[in-house]
Order: sequence, then C-alpha cells, then structure tokens
Amino acid sequence: MRRTRWIAGPEPRGADPVVVALTAFRLHRGAHLPRACLAGWRLSRLWPGLEGAVGLWLWAEPGARRIGSVSVWRSEADLRAFVRLPAHVAIMRAYRGRGELVSATWTSGAPDLWEEARSHGVEYSEPHG
Repeated sequence: MRRTRWIAGPEPRGADPVVVALTAFRLHRGAHLPRACLAGWRLSRLWPGLEGAVGLWLWAEPGARRIGSVSVWRSEADLRAFVRLPAHVAIMRAYRGRGELVSATWTSGAPDLWEEARSHGVEYSEPHG
C-alpha cells in the first residue's frame, strides 16, 4: 500500500475527538486507475480551505485496483458538507458503475489515526472479473 504524506486542513488536531472517514474504491478495470487517482489528488488540493477539515491521507494499492482516503474532520456536519461539495459529487458521478465503494466513519481520540483506520479495514462483495 502506498499513501500520501499528511495533507493538513485548516483545523488543528487538538485534544478533542475527531470524526474519521475511511473510504476504499475498488475499480472493476485497472485502465481506470490512473484517472481515478488523479481525480482524488485534484480534490485533495481543496483540503487546506475546507471548513472543519483536520487532514487527509490518500492511499492506493495499484495491484488490487484499490484507492481511497482517510479523512479527519472536526465534526460529522463538516464531513457531510464535504460530501455535498460539487467537486466531490462530480467525481462520485463520474466513477459510479466503474467500481465498488465501501466506507466506514467513526469518532476517535486515538493518537495514531492512520493505524486505527488500517485496523478498521473494509469488506467488498464478490470480486469482479
């Protein structure tokens, strides 16, 4: 698995619990992987200006055709606002039907959010050929 460096948002981590969202997208075809990665990278450029965003890691497992993110938020309302952003909605629409998306969201005060996210894992339905 490869991941980006921490991409900081405008909110400091602080001592209060945060909302963590793990997303994982498995593409049906490897041919879509480069553009999907680029779309995620472009979206991550918004992070420094997103209200309520603490930070983000993007990750990829190219051999498994999997990409995703671990995003950290001040509140669930901030996460929901991001999900409704036109740029995010456009990506979700563009890749609908090209793979399987799974996600998990939880509140955490853990010191190492990356390791906690890895322990959550995600489950997919039957593999696609």
